[in-house]
Amino acid sequence: MKHFLFLGLSFLLLSFSCSNPKSQTTYINTVTGPIPIDSMGLTLIHEHMLVDFIGADSVSPERYSQEAVIAKVLPYLLEVRKYGVKTIFDCTPSYLAKDPVLLRKLSEQSGIQLITNTGLYGTQKGRFLPDYAFTETAEELSERWIDEYENGIEGTGIKPGFIKISVNEDDPLGEMDSKLVRAAGLTFEQTGLKIYSHTGTWNTAKQEVAILKEMGIDPSAFVWVHAQAEQDFQNYQNAANLGVWISMDGIGWSLDEYVERLLFAKENEILDQVLISHDAGWYDPAKPNGGDFVPFTNIFEKLMPALNAKGFDEDDWKMLLEENPKRAFGN
Repeated sequence: MKHFLFLGLSFLLLSFSCSNPKSQTTYINTVTGPIPIDSMGLTLIHEHMLVDFIGADSVSPERYSQEAVIAKVLPYLLEVRKYGVKTIFDCTPSYLAKDPVLLRKLSEQSGIQLITNTGLYGTQKGRFLPDYAFTETAEELSERWIDEYENGIEGTGIKPGFIKISVNEDDPLGEMDSKLVRAAGLTFEQTGLKIYSHTGTWNTAKQEVAILKEMGIDPSAFVWVHAQAEQDFQNYQNAANLGVWISMDGIGWSLDEYVERLLFAKENEILDQVLISHDAGWYDPAKPNGGDFVPFTNIFEKLMPALNAKGFDEDDWKMLLEENPKRAFGN
């Protein structure tokens, strides 16, 4: 009798756990399937394996060989894995050669968890947007992105872990860019996928945040990409006060501006709202042998020594590279 009572109690506890959102583990989609958000580990939140800038009207998987891309990229993934990196967000958007199947192969061969995206890339005045983006409403675009979240990207079964959009640096924000932000907001409301927007200065980012706030969406759903372009450091404080995630993500290309910005964040106690990455890579189909590949190592080989000499410690790096990505992209 006690055995049956124990089984009954266990069933009730399991049922409660499944029906109580606060008791559930938060998961994020990788290209090989969902993982608990707590298993992300050391994470780079903005890198690229493959990018093709030829334009939406000409981009095609026929412009490259997956085998050639893997041969080029895999050594760099294995290299950064030695620094403890477990997860990388691949930020190549749709219509710039986003290839979830390629990413799955790279993930399986490298042992690094790769995360891809849904959304559309509006910068450069729409050069990378498909024709339907100009005629469909925000609601219709959102339906496409929600379908990718629910059913997988282009029949692959591979599901996105975040929304990637981009906007032009216009004031006021243009009609197309505003539509992309609204579509991202609608998608977030239905899926919980966070909005990762290639932006630049706070003057543009705050317009995107305003649109989301008008929709009733908390600014913590928004990641301000390329925030290193901002010159007025007080705007980092303004963004952090709203709950916006501040992404400084071009460390593969330069260093000095990150030292001063990250020191500001630490000194003003907003380091817990900052994300960092390299925006590095990538295989370019337009160049012989994919062009020169920028490695994913500057944070570990250059930025860490520079900031450690100015007072950064292990806890700061754990916050930036492990804790903040989990908080930013968790639900």
